[in-house]
Amino acid sequence: MGKQGYLAELFSLDGRVAVVTGGSSGIGRAVTGALARAGARVVVVARRKAELVATVDELRADGCEAAWVSADLGTRDGVRAAAEEAAAVFGEPDILVNSAGVNLRPPMGELDEDVWDTTMALNLEAPYLLGRRFGPGMAERGFGRIIHITSQQAHRALLNSGAYGVSKGALESLARSQAEAWSPHGVTCNTLVPGFVMTPLNARVSSDPRKVAALAERTLVGRNGLAEDFAGAAVFLAGRGSAYVTGQSIFVDGGFSVH
Repeated sequence: MGKQGYLAELFSLDGRVAVVTGGSSGIGRAVTGALARAGARVVVVARRKAELVATVDELRADGCEAAWVSADLGTRDGVRAAAEEAAAVFGEPDILVNSAGVNLRPPMGELDEDVWDTTMALNLEAPYLLGRRFGPGMAERGFGRIIHITSQQAHRALLNSGAYGVSKGALESLARSQAEAWSPHGVTCNTLVPGFVMTPLNARVSSDPRKVAALAERTLVGRNGLAEDFAGAAVFLAGRGSAYVTGQSIFVDGGFSVH
């Protein structure tokens, strides 16, 4: 086997189908582009049609196969409808990436039930429902990759973690439970843990230059993250080369978590 064949065996996603929620902005968009350019046919699921169209048009212009589904993942019916619509495009997915999320972080004393319910519905229940819908089929076919995007707040409290931190901690536990259930059947389930990345989801912190600078100083590489920093890790976890990696939290954070 030559060099190209060896690399393809490890990392190529040719013939695979991926569904990426929140795949039209921020880290989700970078992951969408990486999977598509690695050969997967990608269905992007998000709310805003303009961003969805722009993402898919860019990928198609690069010769990738991509489509979009506009959906409200904050309700059970919305998640179920999105799952069926996504699966109807290129067929049942081999790869599921849960990147959609909401980042509502009022002080703990002001955290009301509406914020709690909204956060849990989108950050935790939607990934659970999508895993329930697609995971058993992946296991039956003998191959699957489930990747959740979590947060530093899953491991440590900072910047008013609130319900957001709870939801991301629970999402990492969900990945371990999914790994326990389906990894014997060829389905790996892992999480990518970002450091601070200046995406729309972090607009509140991004608006304070002093906080942005302080967060960069805490990393070992001396800068905050970029969405494209997640491309390589996503392709690795989505491909055959990661078959023995499951139930893990992979930190892509410039050393933020070990400083």
